[in-house]
Amino acid sequence: MTIPDFQTLMLPVLQQAAVGEVRIGDVVERLADEFNLTAEDRSHLLPSGRQTTFANRVHWAKSYLGKAGLVELTRRAHFRITDRGRDILKRPPERIDIRFLSRFPEFQTFRAAQADQAGEAEVSIIAADAAGSLAPDEVMRASGRQLDAALASDLLQRVVAGTPAFFESLVVRLLITMGYGGSVTDLGRALVGRSGDGGVDGVIDQDPLGLDRIYVQAKRYANDNSVGASAIRDFFGSLDRFKATKGLFVTTSSFTSSARETADLLSKRIVLIDGEQLARLMIRHGVGCRVEETLTIKTLDEEFFDG
Repeated sequence: MTIPDFQTLMLPVLQQAAVGEVRIGDVVERLADEFNLTAEDRSHLLPSGRQTTFANRVHWAKSYLGKAGLVELTRRAHFRITDRGRDILKRPPERIDIRFLSRFPEFQTFRAAQADQAGEAEVSIIAADAAGSLAPDEVMRASGRQLDAALASDLLQRVVAGTPAFFESLVVRLLITMGYGGSVTDLGRALVGRSGDGGVDGVIDQDPLGLDRIYVQAKRYANDNSVGASAIRDFFGSLDRFKATKGLFVTTSSFTSSARETADLLSKRIVLIDGEQLARLMIRHGVGCRVEETLTIKTLDEEFFDG
């Protein structure tokens, strides 16, 4: 039997989660048995050699179910079905695929974000005729942007599922990785204690010598809970108490238009980073993600033949 594609695996993955919290590795094993995969099928690796093809497709199925709100992450390598997912299984369809998931607004938002990432050259991962409408290198680049969009969504989902302390640590770690505040060994020093922190979660040196500092506020909010102008004014007051001139306000959600206007009008420089920007920075600087595989596009060297 051939290895099933990730859309074929969506309904079986959802059914596996119906028992409660499950470990993704266990789901991979059980579904391999359910689909009667041979030893060769089970051990078939992606070109990167890091993961089996079947496990990769199970992960993608779980990820897409999460984008539609049918499952949710609970802790490392574990997930569970949501109330919406249970409702689906009360009268299960013959198949769950991308078309089925598109009925849910969260999934529509996710797909719209993918389209924005890929621009006019958007290519669906499962589109059979994509190569016929785009040049091969365009297909690769557009698919890469789609993968980044999916990764960004997964990163934010994991961050929101964590604790506020983890989010604060992550933000400071990201800034250190970007070149602020020294090395990762300075992480503990950069974090401000929970008690008496004065509304500031971290303090980062802007330059290697520590001649100037950036004060950080990190708010781990759900996507539908935007940061308003009052939170920006409170942060401004905290900066005033520290006699600070620069602040960075980071959230996993978004900022209201009034919050952005307030930040622009205040006398201190306050930079706002929303969830979308945060995920892009994490991907760019390799925080919370890693390189799975590198594809190199080569082209003819005309100068070589003209010499």
